[in-house]
Amino acid sequence: YAERSLATKMAGTPERVLEFLRSLAQRGRARALRELEELSQFARDSLGINELQSWDLAYASEKLRKSLYRVSDEELRPYFPLPRVLQGLFGIVERLYGIRITQLTDVDTWHPDVTAYEISDAEGLRGRFFLDPYARPNKRGGAWMDDCAGRRQGRTGLQTPVAFLVCNFTPPLTDQPALLSHEEVLTLFHEFGHGLHHLLTRVEAAGLAGINGVAWDAVELPSQFMENWCWEREALDLVAGHWQTGAALPEELFRRLREARNFQSALGMLRQVEFSLFDFRLHLEYQPGRTGSVLETLAQVRNEVAVFKPPAFNRFANSFSHIFAGGYAAGYYSYKWAEVLSADAYSAFEESGIFDVDTGRRFLTTILEKGGSQEAMDLFIAFRGRPPAIEPLLRHTGLLDEAA
Repeated sequence: YAERSLATKMAGTPERVLEFLRSLAQRGRARALRELEELSQFARDSLGINELQSWDLAYASEKLRKSLYRVSDEELRPYFPLPRVLQGLFGIVERLYGIRITQLTDVDTWHPDVTAYEISDAEGLRGRFFLDPYARPNKRGGAWMDDCAGRRQGRTGLQTPVAFLVCNFTPPLTDQPALLSHEEVLTLFHEFGHGLHHLLTRVEAAGLAGINGVAWDAVELPSQFMENWCWEREALDLVAGHWQTGAALPEELFRRLREARNFQSALGMLRQVEFSLFDFRLHLEYQPGRTGSVLETLAQVRNEVAVFKPPAFNRFANSFSHIFAGGYAAGYYSYKWAEVLSADAYSAFEESGIFDVDTGRRFLTTILEKGGSQEAMDLFIAFRGRPPAIEPLLRHTGLLDEAA
């Protein structure tokens, strides 16, 4: 199954996927062991937990994070009112890609909270999108981008793409706008990246336009790529401003936010590698009656990469919905693969300037406009001038100096 599945994936071969995942595990293991020891020591000294169990990890980790960095969502929210965040987000992509985003006032929507916008450039209209930002009764949870109409050349002319951007932020109060956490700002930028991929395509064949036909492990590149601006002082000065005073995010708070970015990054990476290896090996190797059980495969993966193992009665495999109900079969690794692409693509902006116009236009023309019309690897090389490198991701996650 994995052989067939990878035919439409950027990685190319099962061997390359396995090598990639095991390389990440090797690079992160020593750091993950130190992070686990730090957490265990904190749990003993500050929480009275002498031996960490699986059900303690999330609680103890959040307590440790707050202890180390003294940063909380409630402290950050006043600086991320949604109107200001949207203004900053639109300003960033307008500078990068030479586009203009305008709110539409004469469009029917399915709810009063929904707003509509159009994207244009010097040549005219590029696309339109609806933004449905707030939680409400009977609305599906989570956040996503979906296409309403794709770009295509039809009998009556060229169809303009239309997208839905849906989130579930806390609605505004009577006397204040919706205030986002930094994680919610990341979510908005992420989904908007998907939206740009759909809306800015130049491909006129529907099956290859926008996100259609894009390799499974490359489709998250434009979305994860957009998140990088949420960590930059220069960009946050556009996005963040106190909802009452307009004051910029204080430097001390920004510093603590940045320092907390890579908290337990190695533990998190090894957990993703564990899930990815289990998924991939299961689909590549498992043959009913001829190989070991599913749980034996999971145990082998954990023995290889995990630094903290759940109890024997745990049945994670029975609830790993991504690979059966979520369509990620043999493709869960794409989360980490796309992070490599995103970090490496963003490193081009780190080299030239995060608002460098030439680099932005190159990303537009080589990635966003091409959809699935060419191989994802060829498009990445066209943008970056070489195949993707893992070093930028390791640097962004604080793992570059770990033993290879």
